[in-house]
Amino acid sequence: MKQYMSVLKIKFTNCLQYRTAALAGMCTQIFWGFMFIMIYEAFYKNKIGNQTISFQELVDYLWLQQAFLSFITLFNYDDELGSLIVNGNISYELCRPCGIYEIWFAKFFAQRFAAGLLRCFPILLISMFLLPSEYSLKMPKSGVHFILFSITMMMGLLLVVALAMLVYISVFVTMSQNGSNIIAGVIGEFFSGLIIPIPFMPDWLKSIAYILPYRLTTDLPIRTYSGNIEINEALIGLGSQIIWFIVLVIIGKLAMNKVLKNVVAQGG
Repeated sequence: MKQYMSVLKIKFTNCLQYRTAALAGMCTQIFWGFMFIMIYEAFYKNKIGNQTISFQELVDYLWLQQAFLSFITLFNYDDELGSLIVNGNISYELCRPCGIYEIWFAKFFAQRFAAGLLRCFPILLISMFLLPSEYSLKMPKSGVHFILFSITMMMGLLLVVALAMLVYISVFVTMSQNGSNIIAGVIGEFFSGLIIPIPFMPDWLKSIAYILPYRLTTDLPIRTYSGNIEINEALIGLGSQIIWFIVLVIIGKLAMNKVLKNVVAQGG
């Protein structure tokens, strides 16, 4: 366990150095946040569709999405790990006296966590204190809602990393980073609520989203913050997160052990 924590710490420290990239990403996310709010405001003013979530809750939903985008997106993968598989440098990883799944999990978690920390606080401060009231992020509904939001957001990050590990493992079979990333990213973004908020989906599509684990990475913590999801439902969601995380890790480790048995590194 100590070696995995060391890898996590080193990767986390390295990722914190990319402040310029974080600043550029922060500006982009603020722009996208405003754009989405303006689009949905037009729908709300014209009262188009069934509004199952208030406009203020939607504003909170969108700003929290942008603030924690590095935590919740599935399309942002570590090209270094994928390259190790494709170019044969996985041989060096196999020489390490530790589990590849655990090392890669620690690296990817550190990368996501560092990127999220660099961007989330400036976006939260700007959206909460420097914007007009109707477009600003409000405080959480209660202290309990904020605590549950924090816990479910971190569990959501762990779920994202566990899902990403399955994508990395698939590269052993497909030998293509882009194909696996694109397919997983599109499906994950849609059913997590990043493209269309879950409350706006029709009932039949919403039932599918509630079965899959993607909603638990984004929709659950964000709607818990605003109070659109009540405490009892949030606790049930937290239990679902824990179960899904355990299942995904078990599947990931079994799949990793299986593909490693068939690894062939060519060249010299």
